[in-house]
Amino acid sequence: MTEAFIALGSNLGNREDEIIRAIREINSLRGTRVTGISRFYSNPPMGPQDQPDYLNGAVRAETSLDALQLLDLLQGIEKWHGRIKTRRWGERCIDLDIALFGNAVINEERLTVPHLGIEQRDFVLRPLLDIDPDLRLPSGEKVSDLLSELDQSSLTEVEFPQFSLE
Repeated sequence: MTEAFIALGSNLGNREDEIIRAIREINSLRGTRVTGISRFYSNPPMGPQDQPDYLNGAVRAETSLDALQLLDLLQGIEKWHGRIKTRRWGERCIDLDIALFGNAVINEERLTVPHLGIEQRDFVLRPLLDIDPDLRLPSGEKVSDLLSELDQSSLTEVEFPQFSLE
């Protein structure tokens, strides 16, 4: 089993419902079980500013899948939710990214782990730190140290509805 951290984001439709559905779907993937869920944060979009704010969080999951199998299934969840890529860093009903996959460093055409630019993304690092305060990147860098170097003033913690994984 590999411990994977998956970043979640949504800025279209009912953001909370999209994320809850996605977490349940991740938990139901073959050979995969969600073992931790972060708090959730609202923040302005990283890309074009003519779109709604994002709701971001993360989950930790134990999986027997390899990284590309997990990526394929996560992209299937995105498609099932109706995600359509119209522009880079544009609006989306759901975005699921493998932020970390064990201690793996992966640089393939379809997948980069740790997630590309993770060191500069407070909206990814903060949720990861919520799940595991001692988390380190494969390079050995502490997530808490990386986060302390960033301006987190754009992150607003959101009260999130209680839900079960069923």
